Amino acid sequence: MKHLRTAFLSATAVATLSTTAFAEAHATCDIAEGRVSIVGNEFPAIQTIGKGAQACANDAVEIKTNLTADHQKINVAGMTGNPAEYTSAIVANSSIVALMNEDVIRPLDDLVAEYGQDLRPNQLVTVGGKVMAVAFMANAQHLVYRSDILEQIGVDAPTSYEEMLEAAKMIRDQGILENPIGGPYKAGWNLAQEFNNMYIGYGGQFFKDGSAEVSVNNEQGVAALEMMKALSEYMNPDFLTHDSNLTSAEWKAGNVAMMHMWGSRVEPLRETEGSNADVSENTAIAGPLTVGGGSVPATTLWWDGWTVAKNISDTDAEATFKALKAAIDPSILSDEEVSRQAVWLLEGYEPTPAAEGVFAAASADAVPYPMLPYQGLLHTALGAELSDFMQGKETAEQALADVEAAYTAAAKEAGYLQ
Repeated sequence: MKHLRTAFLSATAVATLSTTAFAEAHATCDIAEGRVSIVGNEFPAIQTIGKGAQACANDAVEIKTNLTADHQKINVAGMTGNPAEYTSAIVANSSIVALMNEDVIRPLDDLVAEYGQDLRPNQLVTVGGKVMAVAFMANAQHLVYRSDILEQIGVDAPTSYEEMLEAAKMIRDQGILENPIGGPYKAGWNLAQEFNNMYIGYGGQFFKDGSAEVSVNNEQGVAALEMMKALSEYMNPDFLTHDSNLTSAEWKAGNVAMMHMWGSRVEPLRETEGSNADVSENTAIAGPLTVGGGSVPATTLWWDGWTVAKNISDTDAEATFKALKAAIDPSILSDEEVSRQAVWLLEGYEPTPAAEGVFAAASADAVPYPMLPYQGLLHTALGAELSDFMQGKETAEQALADVEAAYTAAAKEAGYLQ
């Protein structure tokens, strides 16, 4: 989406503004009645949004949250009923597509016009000319590394995956760490996203021009898988079970020296709680890596935002919109801990050191995750079919052929292909 990069630049432009005025102007939630039920992911920034919305509860307004790593498995089903179980789903570039495909979220133009006049233009996620979500943060995966360990082996922070492999070999050969590379490679969604990143870095195109016909079983796709396999040789042997939570735990335990990690996960890695001083004090951040000599970073730009369910009453929709808008009031940035949790797309956001990697991704013209209606089908196929290759059970070409077959069957069933 074109406005995504603008959002990063705008966040920089307002970095010098004080949040005091916003805190003073933070109005009450002004919700007379209604039901609010939010489903979303569980990382700190979204937990902050959930708590902020719950602060609007009163005797006439019930507000509940279900923040879980399994949110994408339950949000569509939970918004399909009439009335919907969830009045809002917190989503990102990829997960909003499934909700739109199933027609379970409503356009927000009327609610924005009446109650959201002070939302910034780059917060309004517009699809087909209609506002379908309100974004509150930006995200990307980028390099996190142990500065003390790289100093010990005498190398600078890698700028490419090839350099990461060279550094990993040195770390292992010198007996510092046996498995110095980490990453959210869990079979399923995470593994598919790592392929997406790498494939983009190699210059790959997911679909043939102007069509929903998949195109990943090619030179770039094979190269992406072979690089992922090479990296996995320096990972924990159980890497296919490691999502962002387990990868972060490995980092805090001091078992990892380098990884591509979400910007929204970085700040907890720098905290001393659950870690030791060597890890927390030497957790450093850099931009996303390139691969194969390319100039486009092997990562994707993301936004996170909230939606409002279609199958609920207008009263509940209004209550949901108001509660979530209050939760992202710029006054929340006056809390130093909150301000460090994300690259906030809120007026008055002052970039923190933990935001360096995400800003670097935007500055390097990283590609936004595609918001195509059939991209989710490909993501699912990748997540289901790539683990056999990663375990050495198939060739890269066989795995990618399986991906294309699984996607094509799903796309035909969904009506995207004949």
